Amino acid sequence: MPNQEAPFYPIIYIRGYAMSQNEQNESSADPFCGFNLGSTVYRAAVEKSAPPKKFIFESPVLRLVTDYGYSDSYLHGVDIMDPDWEGTIPSRSIVIYRYYDSASSLLGTGKTPDIAEFARGLSRLILRVRDLVVHHPESGITEDSFRCYLIAHSMGGLICRAFLQNPALGEPSSRRSVDKVFTYATPHNGIDMAGVNVPGWLTLADMKNFNRDYMSEYLNLQKVYKEKKRVDWLPESAFPSDRFFCMIGTNRVDYGVAMGLSSTFAGHGSDGLVKIENASVWGLGDNGNLSAPTATAYAYRSHSGFFGIVNSEEAFQNLSRFLFGDVRVDIWVDVEGVDLPVELQGKAVNALYLFEVLASPRGKRWYLTRRVAEEDSVACQTHLELAKATQPSPKSIYLSTIFLANRARVNPDSPSLAYAMTLGVRVPDYEVDRKFWADKHYEGGYLFRDTVLVELVPPQVGSESWTITFDWQSHNIGRITQPLAYETLKNGKLQMRIPFGKKSAPGIIGQVRFVVSAWN
Repeated sequence: MPNQEAPFYPIIYIRGYAMSQNEQNESSADPFCGFNLGSTVYRAAVEKSAPPKKFIFESPVLRLVTDYGYSDSYLHGVDIMDPDWEGTIPSRSIVIYRYYDSASSLLGTGKTPDIAEFARGLSRLILRVRDLVVHHPESGITEDSFRCYLIAHSMGGLICRAFLQNPALGEPSSRRSVDKVFTYATPHNGIDMAGVNVPGWLTLADMKNFNRDYMSEYLNLQKVYKEKKRVDWLPESAFPSDRFFCMIGTNRVDYGVAMGLSSTFAGHGSDGLVKIENASVWGLGDNGNLSAPTATAYAYRSHSGFFGIVNSEEAFQNLSRFLFGDVRVDIWVDVEGVDLPVELQGKAVNALYLFEVLASPRGKRWYLTRRVAEEDSVACQTHLELAKATQPSPKSIYLSTIFLANRARVNPDSPSLAYAMTLGVRVPDYEVDRKFWADKHYEGGYLFRDTVLVELVPPQVGSESWTITFDWQSHNIGRITQPLAYETLKNGKLQMRIPFGKKSAPGIIGQVRFVVSAWN
């Protein structure tokens, strides 16, 4: 029988890496391992010298309680894994995977188990949660219908993947119980410092967990790693990529660990610890070919701290919409052609095209995803890649995924869901014979930049079709009037295209492509 609690399944939080014994003790001493921490400040500008502004975010745990009716799973001071536990828990429960307890000098031996044992422990915890929910007198849930969510920060995401991808690190029944996975700032392709991957021989504080050779072992990706030299792959046979979300931070300047040395060595294009290019996962089909990107979104947040990604409104909105939302929108750009300046046509030119995207739901004060050049989070393509790829078919570039929620509508009496998406395409400079071409260069210029408003009305009673409208704001400010046609794909998803750009020298032309589907 179906789970009557859908989509409000138990949530299991898995914290990130704790380097020192003191950090492991702090984790063990905190009932919620840091997920109860909120924030009151945020960066209103990229410049670190600009003063922060106050915007209160209460914490992900508290917001799940106040907004969605969840409760913690502690009873009279006893954890559910304790042999003294007596009772059951409801489906809307928040469970903390306290895997560092055994490593702390307060509650354990002071010796840290390896990541494989952490993965096995997660498997045992899921089965324990299943049993307690199934036996709750009001659940109506069976072992077969039980489902849960995994939410992980940093190394916690690697523990989730080790459990899901490596058959030796858990029970098949516990894997079948996982409905969705959400990761914050997880180094899915390891950690690089000063451009070098953490070495495998670095056993100090278990830093080898982020070495790609070692990761390929516990992620069960040895064969794939030998061929592709990366470990940010999620085999579809292990877990469906469309049920996996990667929240990526882009603010390195506010990550203060090691007195700022971490952000210095992580460098540009990172959250202060994890490189942006290493923080997402791609689905891998059974034939070894790329199947699809997992859902990703970007926020100007650091790996942790006062301006951290976990304790941010942006990340929580992506989390809650991914778990409980109603509509999924995958955003792509299909580039049909690029043209060089007249003076450079016919020459060997090197240029990098930067694709920016900002997406926000109607009536909100934050972005669901934010990819801009100044924060090193853009999608990049070289001129050669685009010029070759657009012949004979367009070059498709994945930008982000957003989720929309009926619950968050500004007007509860209106069935429509609306969002704004700003698309920008920049070419910082052109190089000829490896030299900067200064003629007609203006720093910060765009080949294309505009904002489109899109409004979707899902099928209503008596109708099986969607109603979709849009408008580019350069044409019709503040309005959404133009009907937008869509096609229905074989998988039931809707696909719609909006042309952008124009043929000029220099210039770019293509289509923004939205793949829309009902969610939950």
